[in-house]
Amino acid sequence: MVLEAFRSTIQRAGVLDTRERRVLFLVLPQVNLLDLAGPAQAFHVAERLGIPYKLVFCANRPEISSAQGLVFARLQPLEPVSADDLVIVPGLQFGEVKTGNRFWEPAISQWLRQAYDAGALIASVCTGAFALGEAGLLNERRCTTHWIAVADLQTRYPRARVLDTALFVHDGKITTSAGIASGIDMALSLLEQQHGPLFTAQVARYLVVYMRRNGSQPQDSIYLQYRTHLNPAVHQAQDHLIQHVAEPVSLKSLAEVTHLSIRSLTRSFKEATGLTPVQYHQSLQLELAATFLHDPGLSIEEVARKCGFEDARHFRRLWHRAFGASPSMSRSLHA
Repeated sequence: MVLEAFRSTIQRAGVLDTRERRVLFLVLPQVNLLDLAGPAQAFHVAERLGIPYKLVFCANRPEISSAQGLVFARLQPLEPVSADDLVIVPGLQFGEVKTGNRFWEPAISQWLRQAYDAGALIASVCTGAFALGEAGLLNERRCTTHWIAVADLQTRYPRARVLDTALFVHDGKITTSAGIASGIDMALSLLEQQHGPLFTAQVARYLVVYMRRNGSQPQDSIYLQYRTHLNPAVHQAQDHLIQHVAEPVSLKSLAEVTHLSIRSLTRSFKEATGLTPVQYHQSLQLELAATFLHDPGLSIEEVARKCGFEDARHFRRLWHRAFGASPSMSRSLHA
């Protein structure tokens, strides 16, 4: 039921992409389980929500032992990569990185360079950044890794621009992350780049995770803002508003969903988010409208209707109040 509700929200917004995409996980010896499982779970949820992702776990040998002792068998060989693919390199135990045991094999670096030359997006989690560095993919790029390995990454690859305070870093077609749980944050950010904030919000909520960003990233989407509080009733209200973003939602119905009085809900919502439920719902509608404004085939009236505003006049008034320009002018500026 929950997945169906998420899917219907996304379908109403018209943001589903039906192209099949591969996510290839390069499984290295002594891989850390969470570095692999976190991003894999995020893309698996994306697939369940309607994006046809195909997860492929590959290595230069059919069987790999993880740092935690779990053995992966029947791994796929290193096959050719295309421009539509995403390659993710999970991290491995730091001692393995320092010694280079079973890690700096030419076939690995060659495969990563081929993937980059083909135009694929390439991402690393934690110490997986060392594999990218060995392949020459971090030269003159901003990047990061686990804090315990930052100095070693910079020393080993002096042409890399290693950041020691970033959770994850995008630089062109290369993305690196700090490690462990930040691999999930990185995966959510990659999903947002490909499918937008509304879809990513559904993935994040399903994972019970809210995207964090480093200081160099633009401000969070409204779908991901205001979710760091610990009030379950307010989270439930926010979920309901997101799932019914293009529909009229009364405070009475919202109170019934959360099993609170209208007064208690309004007070709790304001304390947790700084916004009233109505303001939050309007912000959701405006961000959805921003997505539709990219479609020149939709009139302002059609955008207003698809986003659930009372009418085009109401939409124009709220848009101007939020952005200081009319929807038409905003559309022309970003055309």
